[in-house]
Amino acid sequence: MTYRLSYDDGVPISVKKWRNESTVRTETFGTEREALKRAGQLLDDGDHHAVEICDSSGNTLGGIRLQLKLGFFGE
Repeated sequence: MTYRLSYDDGVPISVKKWRNESTVRTETFGTEREALKRAGQLLDDGDHHAVEICDSSGNTLGGIRLQLKLGFFGE
């Protein structure tokens, strides 16, 4: 099964509109673990505010499940 990671490119919206650029980047991974690792890197960078992981069936891995898998815990 493959996993698709979609995220914003970190460039401010006002600059994107001026440049006429797309706001979404996509990467594909062979395993869920690889996709989660990359998602964690993007979130740790702090430049990316929207990250989504979908499996090859189109199911989105998100919400609490995604937060727990990435190691985010409630206070």
